[in-house]
Amino acid sequence: MLNIEKIRQDFPILSREVYGKPLIYLDNAATTQKPLCVLDAMRDEYLNVNANVHRGVHYLSQQATDLHEAAREKVRQFINAKKIEEIVFTRGTTEAINLVASSFCESQMQAGDEVLVTEMEHHSNIVSWQLQAQKRGIVVKHLPITDDGRLVSRDTIATYITDRTKLVSVAHVSNVLGTINPVEEIIKIAHEHGIPVLVDGAQSAPHFKVDVQAMDCDFFAFSGHKMYGPTGIGVLYGKEEWLEKLPPYQGGGEMIDKVTWERTTFERLPFKFEAGTPDYVATHGLATAIDYINSVGFDAIQQHEQELTRYCMEQLQTIDGMKIYGPAEGRDAVVSFNVGDIHHLDMGTLLDRLGIAVRTGHHCAQPLMDRLGISGTVRASFALYNTKEEIDALVAGIRRVSQMF
Repeated sequence: MLNIEKIRQDFPILSREVYGKPLIYLDNAATTQKPLCVLDAMRDEYLNVNANVHRGVHYLSQQATDLHEAAREKVRQFINAKKIEEIVFTRGTTEAINLVASSFCESQMQAGDEVLVTEMEHHSNIVSWQLQAQKRGIVVKHLPITDDGRLVSRDTIATYITDRTKLVSVAHVSNVLGTINPVEEIIKIAHEHGIPVLVDGAQSAPHFKVDVQAMDCDFFAFSGHKMYGPTGIGVLYGKEEWLEKLPPYQGGGEMIDKVTWERTTFERLPFKFEAGTPDYVATHGLATAIDYINSVGFDAIQQHEQELTRYCMEQLQTIDGMKIYGPAEGRDAVVSFNVGDIHHLDMGTLLDRLGIAVRTGHHCAQPLMDRLGISGTVRASFALYNTKEEIDALVAGIRRVSQMF
């Protein structure tokens, strides 16, 4: 069991007020709050160890480099990658997906070749491929979902794979529906056809243990800011054999071996994909956030968040006109809903006046909204510091807003 009172003390922002009301922060799928240990670690590095990494023989540069590469090893352990060379630092999940889309399509795909995504994807796993479709003539296909927000059956998935399918790219957890997709099964099906798989782990890595070797995915992407770390830092995991095949995503310093006017040779993995000065302070912050998660324990975090999710759904269903989107089971830490004819923006705005921070809109998933036949939802999403009392306040707030309409 988590000591929630003690945990909340690690996040000072949770004790502030909004419009004279205690802040109830339920927008964790967008970004999580940061514990003091992460902020302290980053401040300490700026104050005492600030120097560009990998480039200097002086003491500060070597110390900063050690912290930066220690963070890479921390990430490797966190997702159980086989080698440190398979961990590429990016600005976040979006850049990681764009990196794969650009480099993979350049080297592995031709006009008419297909990438297969799902109907519940975040825009970062749709638009990245559409841009490549415009540039290179590839085809973006999507797996449909059922009315309750699940992917279609194994047999149906297999029918969407053709001899032109070159990659499958799928969200581990839907940022709208909370659906935990059967990525292991999808990967198995794809690999039976010799097709690699990219998993968008933005909504899974913060909530439950990820083991990329056991999953057997070829690529895995996630963001630091959704797991109590700083913004502007993320990770792309890629199997070594795939990263070796792919060309660099960007050019510049750090990612080169030798540059002449005639040609350039590139640095070894993972630096081939890390052009320019990395956010080495943010990588240290991310490593500290991982330490924080590990100190709390994923089993306890997952149990707590699952309990909050079930409790929230049970309580919301007592409200007249409530419509919850997504499956009743097999979901994680996200509940999206609408109430009667109340516009989601109106609901979110009025809840905000009660100090309750939720997300409203299409959640960067407009094709999914089209599938559901709506323009948007209200979304409550949970983290390890949230409580049942906050959910009670949310439910009371929704009732109050509903009465106004």
